[in-house]
Amino acid sequence: MSDMDPVDTITPSHQSRTVLIGFLGAIVRRMGNWMPIAGTVELLGQFGLDQSSVRTGVFRLKQRGWLVPDTREGTRGYSLAAEALESLADGDKIVWHARQPADLSDGWCVVNFSVPESTRTKRNQLRAHLSSLGFGNISSAVWIAPARMLPAAERAIGELDLMRHCAVFVGDYAAGQDLRTMVHACWDLEGIDRRYREFIDRHKDETRVLERSGVIDGQHAFVSYLAVIDDWRKLPFRDPGLPRELLLDDWAAPAAGALFEKLVALLEGRALAHAASYWPTTPASRVGPVV
Repeated sequence: MSDMDPVDTITPSHQSRTVLIGFLGAIVRRMGNWMPIAGTVELLGQFGLDQSSVRTGVFRLKQRGWLVPDTREGTRGYSLAAEALESLADGDKIVWHARQPADLSDGWCVVNFSVPESTRTKRNQLRAHLSSLGFGNISSAVWIAPARMLPAAERAIGELDLMRHCAVFVGDYAAGQDLRTMVHACWDLEGIDRRYREFIDRHKDETRVLERSGVIDGQHAFVSYLAVIDDWRKLPFRDPGLPRELLLDDWAAPAAGALFEKLVALLEGRALAHAASYWPTTPASRVGPVV
């Protein structure tokens, strides 16, 4: 299930959690799925997170079943649990490979549910999960997304044990209200587009500077890399990947995605090398691909 929250309100604790999850996905998996706690605190301190926030975030992820205590070479640390690796891999499909527009001919996935008042909490969780997966809201109990989101919807419903209260359909839009009008009513496409444009505005100048720079300082690369990932990863989760025919004429997602990929190419190597220096006996040459 997605690790993203479907809301825009960012509190200090929320920001610490999203940065830490980004750190696990982009850095820790490249270091053999293990992190030293002292090195993590120091690195995230460079990002601006205080020690208490980092340790609290780590503790909560441990309670959630994402982190397992694991001392290596006398250094206290944590390994990524199977649940964390699975969730991060699911997120990769969206964060690192922003949703390409769906094919209109593939049809739609529609989720209808009627959850009893006695399980109101789960009902609210299901709405939040469907929203974070990119589903649009036709009515309070009817949600829609491109057909390719069927497996994600089934997984979200199954994890909440609500399948007996749901009806899930996949099919074509046959007739009725103009499809483009309906889609624009179900999703805040103007808001999603605006966020992509804001991402471009925030990072385009730094991209130009980095492209002209001969040498990028390691700590600067690490902080910038983590900031870009934390900033970007919120966007694709809100983007349903709708067919291009139904989007705004000047949809900004492709330009924003290209800018993100350029920043990653400029920063990633130096950022990983800098982070590796905080791992015991882990020189930059041992930094590996995500597995």
